[in-house]
Amino acid sequence: MTLIRSISGIRGTTGGRPGEGLTPLDIVKFTSAYAMWLKKQKKKKSYNVIIGRDARVSGHMVNQIVCGTLTGMGVDVTDAGLASTPTVEMAVISEKADGGIILTASHNPAEWNALKLLNNKGEFLSAAAGEELLEIAASENFVYAEVHKLGRYKPGTGFDHKHIESVLQLPLVNAEAIRRRNFRIVIDCVNSVGGIILPQLLKVLGVSQVVEVNCIPDGRFAHNPEPLPENLGELSKSVIENKADLGFAVDPDVDRLAIVNEDGSMFGEEYTLVAVADYVLKRKPGNTVSNLSSTKALKEITESYGAIHYSSAVGEVNVINEMKIAGAVIGGEGNGGIIYPDLHYGRDALVGIALFLSHLAGNEVKCSELRAKYPDYYLSKNKLQLSPDTDTDKILAAVKDRYSDYPVNDIDGIRIDFPDGWVHLRKSNTEPVIRIYSEGHDRKKAESLAGMIIEQIQSSLPG
Repeated sequence: MTLIRSISGIRGTTGGRPGEGLTPLDIVKFTSAYAMWLKKQKKKKSYNVIIGRDARVSGHMVNQIVCGTLTGMGVDVTDAGLASTPTVEMAVISEKADGGIILTASHNPAEWNALKLLNNKGEFLSAAAGEELLEIAASENFVYAEVHKLGRYKPGTGFDHKHIESVLQLPLVNAEAIRRRNFRIVIDCVNSVGGIILPQLLKVLGVSQVVEVNCIPDGRFAHNPEPLPENLGELSKSVIENKADLGFAVDPDVDRLAIVNEDGSMFGEEYTLVAVADYVLKRKPGNTVSNLSSTKALKEITESYGAIHYSSAVGEVNVINEMKIAGAVIGGEGNGGIIYPDLHYGRDALVGIALFLSHLAGNEVKCSELRAKYPDYYLSKNKLQLSPDTDTDKILAAVKDRYSDYPVNDIDGIRIDFPDGWVHLRKSNTEPVIRIYSEGHDRKKAESLAGMIIEQIQSSLPG
């Protein structure tokens, strides 16, 4: 069993002993802490929180506990039921709620679940707010409501429709061009909430035929739910068999988007953001942001429009903070996470789909031909296992010193930019591991850069 407490929420495997897994007692504890934190933000007579969940099997159980605990704390609950992460984020905004909780472990396997916590802007809590909440949880100094001050519960309706309509009304979403292309599209929603909302979205966008793969929202994931190439074989095969124009895959909570070309090949999760940014920048000048572990291709596309690309620390909250500072018109992460501020500040596969299809329709090319327009890079992901007593900070400092002649960014670990690629090293907060990401124009170069750093680290270790 595993339970991970972090500033972004609580996640873990279902069951086990309290404090060791995501048990009912742990759910009550952290939901109570969230309610206490919420009340500290602003003194009001009443508070309202939006709750939504992905379709995983444990979701109903977790939902009942969270809703009951909040009402026990005197907080009103609007239960959106099965809903995507971006749908809940937008519902917090539209309902002028005080916050939101999304019950999803995102791309983690079925045995996992999590409480993702939102502020009154529909955004994930800041690091400072997260730390404060963890302190409240550790103290267990909770005050529950008296019987006549209990919170009220009500089901929420229409949030999917509002989300889709908001996407459709964006000036850069060209439903007419999409309709004219008469697209045939296959979608793989890994048997979660994407199977509910994506067919609705594609219908209003004018997609002529949608082939559904793994779209029954019963939470019984047909494959590893992370939308990576090794998990999308069924989608790739279906695109070819159905002679489709492309395929879309999302994770269980629909905040990541992967694309499959018409020939079954992968568009590349790193290039979802690149393609959407290209479309946006051509029509709306401005800067872009991605995290330090994302492809250099976005920087090149951004600079081709005379704009500036900024890098942030890894994590959606960090990307959003940097986007606000930089005045970015588009941003996100290389895992297929699109953040489009004209809609809201959150990763959103729905707006990603709408903008990508508008881009593809306007270019009147095949999906693989669109991908061929962009710079080719290969991203390699590695990790170096260390002994528990290893001083990882000292190792990172030594790497930084060794390559000080090159541009180095140390806002999140160490990223070194070489003339022919880059390497990003981040230490894990939960295990003695250094994660090493590297990118080059081909696999050989990316792996060579990573190997060079790994060899240097290993040679410096005792014994």
